[in-house]
Amino acid sequence: MRFEGKIALITGSGRGIGKAIALQMAEEGADIVINFFRNRKPAEETAEQIRELGRRVEVVKANIGEMEGIHNLFEATKNTFGALDILICNAASGYNRPVLEQKPKGWDWTMNINARALLFCSQEAVPLMGTRGGGHIVSLSSPGSFRVIPNYVLVGTSKAALETLTRYLAVEFAHLNIVVNAVSPGIVETDALRHFEHARKQDIVPKIVDLTPAGRIVTTKDVAGVVCFLCSLDAEMIRGQTILVDGGYTLPLSGADLGG
Repeated sequence: MRFEGKIALITGSGRGIGKAIALQMAEEGADIVINFFRNRKPAEETAEQIRELGRRVEVVKANIGEMEGIHNLFEATKNTFGALDILICNAASGYNRPVLEQKPKGWDWTMNINARALLFCSQEAVPLMGTRGGGHIVSLSSPGSFRVIPNYVLVGTSKAALETLTRYLAVEFAHLNIVVNAVSPGIVETDALRHFEHARKQDIVPKIVDLTPAGRIVTTKDVAGVVCFLCSLDAEMIRGQTILVDGGYTLPLSGADLGG
């Protein structure tokens, strides 16, 4: 198993993509730190699934949008496991509104959770990874970092910052034997999809499938598989990259008919 004896911390891992990553890493041998902020029940349910796999697991409530929350999360990890091999910055939030309706509070909230947390979680992770001789850091981005999605200005901007941070961290942490990359899932069928107004008003999944060259929507398992690959020895020479996992959805040109 690729992660036998490893310790992995996944932020926002009670459900959705974070849960899928936590479960796959546990299936492959890792002990897990589950992080949540608002809803304990799904986090505990995920933890129980991990225990059934015979792995150790710690559940930590922490708001990684706050410096105190980040510190407490890593203190709990240190107290329980004493070290860390893998950090997955998956937790995300944001205010989905048009540009003219955005407010400073929404900017701060979104940027702190989606981008600032990667920087300061990484700072906290480095000494814990140092005791293991290195490690892996993977953050979760979004195609909104380079494409304009309706009402997505704050999240998209925060994800662009996250991808830039990924490149800087990859270079500065290389001498510490810490490998840093990002994964950018396309549209994934999770509860988060319902946060988008157009998704609530109509069943958009069949339309997404029609527009996806791979012929199906991306699943949380698809994303987890790529994240786990990037944390494996097979991906040691992939550094500072953002891997797009969207089944080809963003490849075709839309909005214009250039045939002829």
